[in-house]
Amino acid sequence: MIWSLAGCAFALAVAAAAWRRSRGAAGFYDGDTYGMDRRAHVRYAAISLAFVSYFAFTSATHNVAAGIAGLALYALVAIFYATSFLRGSSDE
Repeated sequence: MIWSLAGCAFALAVAAAAWRRSRGAAGFYDGDTYGMDRRAHVRYAAISLAFVSYFAFTSATHNVAAGIAGLALYALVAIFYATSFLRGSSDE
């Protein structure tokens, strides 16, 4: 159950960061080089919110194995998201 709660908190944090990032202007690397426009950030926020509901479901059903597997999968999604625009965050 702790893995599901950790995944829920992690996914909420990434969703908030993606939503906040979608509201600002894109930098050179993230906007032009990597193609991370507003829609891409909103998509990552929506995917993160879907994982929040998944982690809430696995926590409610006390399914530890599904929580660990979901956290592993979501960690990959979060890494792909973070590496897609972190290089551009130095532009600001």
